[in-house]
Amino acid sequence: MASPAPDIAVDARYDLIIIGTGSGNSIPGPEFDDRSIAIVEEGTFGGTCLNVGCIPTKMHVYAADVALETAQSGRLGLDAQVNAVDWPGIGTRIFDQRIDLIAAGGEAYRRGPETPNIDVYDQHAVFVGARTLRTGQGADEKIISGDQIVIAAGSRPFIPEAITASGVHYHTNDDIMRLPELPKSLVIVGGGFIAMEFAHVFDALGVEVTVVSRSPLLRHLDADLHERFNNLAAERFTVLRGRTVVGADESEQGVSVRLDDGATVTADVLLVATGRIPNGDRLDLAAGGIAMTDQGGVQVDQYGRSTTADGVWALGDVSSPYMLKHVANAEMRAVRHNLLHPEDLQAMPHEHVPSAIFTHPQIATVGLTEAEARGQGYAVTVKVQNYGDVAYGWAMEDTTGICKLVADRDTGKLLGAHYLGPQAATLIHQMITVLAFDLDVREVATKQYWIHPALAEVTENALLGLDFS
Repeated sequence: MASPAPDIAVDARYDLIIIGTGSGNSIPGPEFDDRSIAIVEEGTFGGTCLNVGCIPTKMHVYAADVALETAQSGRLGLDAQVNAVDWPGIGTRIFDQRIDLIAAGGEAYRRGPETPNIDVYDQHAVFVGARTLRTGQGADEKIISGDQIVIAAGSRPFIPEAITASGVHYHTNDDIMRLPELPKSLVIVGGGFIAMEFAHVFDALGVEVTVVSRSPLLRHLDADLHERFNNLAAERFTVLRGRTVVGADESEQGVSVRLDDGATVTADVLLVATGRIPNGDRLDLAAGGIAMTDQGGVQVDQYGRSTTADGVWALGDVSSPYMLKHVANAEMRAVRHNLLHPEDLQAMPHEHVPSAIFTHPQIATVGLTEAEARGQGYAVTVKVQNYGDVAYGWAMEDTTGICKLVADRDTGKLLGAHYLGPQAATLIHQMITVLAFDLDVREVATKQYWIHPALAEVTENALLGLDFS
């Protein structure tokens, strides 16, 4: 491979440069001990998932689940209540005692004697030539180049212009969990995964929550789950659907969000959860000859290679169609293999990608919705199974949970699985296996045991309810 950017004075050259320490940080293992590696991370080691995403949010969600179940335990014949919420204590347990220690330990490991072939650069990096980066500015500036570069720079919250232009103080998932004290009221702008998880957390912990969304909540869901969740959400939160934020103001009373219908919503704290965008636009990709998508991501082929720049790879939120940690990890494994075995490239693993939303009720999906399956011309058979129709559902006195399976009547192949209710993110894994190994659902229900009276019987009954006649 030709030397990177020969016309640029370079301070250090490496076999491999990795930008970002989320999933990208997992690439270097013993197989790379003979290679010189630079890791570039301008923020906190560990990426979105560890620091401001999956892990701390779900630790908050678990506390919220317990609080909500306690408040609703009267249906089980219990007289219980949550007397107080120690918000600072929750933060200490999650961040001071776990997350921050892990992040600091990860950085110390990469800087330490355990990985002597790795250098860490902690300044912002931009491309200045082919496979060549500038990190830092002024006295801290370094020019580094690599034979191979992996861009794993992640994503950031998208903020609507009406909010940024207003100048009001707002929060995102990056900092909302580190509030010094629990607010009395919260306005959430957005109706997707992040918005609904935080709506659940704060409502369950006693905060008055108002949700402002341009469209119905979780609009991507299968219709049966979508309708049911929207009805349940409206029972817990004030939901203003079909509304767009046109401006915002701040006063001693808090933050006021102005809507397109002339209404105003005021709360102590404003959380913006309107999705995330790739960080590719912050890397001066054009200077490295790297094509960028319209959304700001790195344009890659099926193997994770830049479509326009030799020796450049990308993975995770900065390039993937799926902004999910388990997908970023799977893409990392594919890119790692491809770096080690260029003669035997593996495609990015984008088949049967599942997702879960840790709101309440919990939601998990994989595969096609019923509408998508019918739109693709399948002969569809569908079964919606209530949690409340199986024995463990009776134990929980559950009245809202459902499992919905979509299958091909002609072949017995599962097309999609959709769960709304307790343990949804766990229950769905059997159906992920069915899809991944292309099993015939006409046999799955009867050729294995289903422990009675475990909640998994909701899946068994749904399978038995599919009509293949």
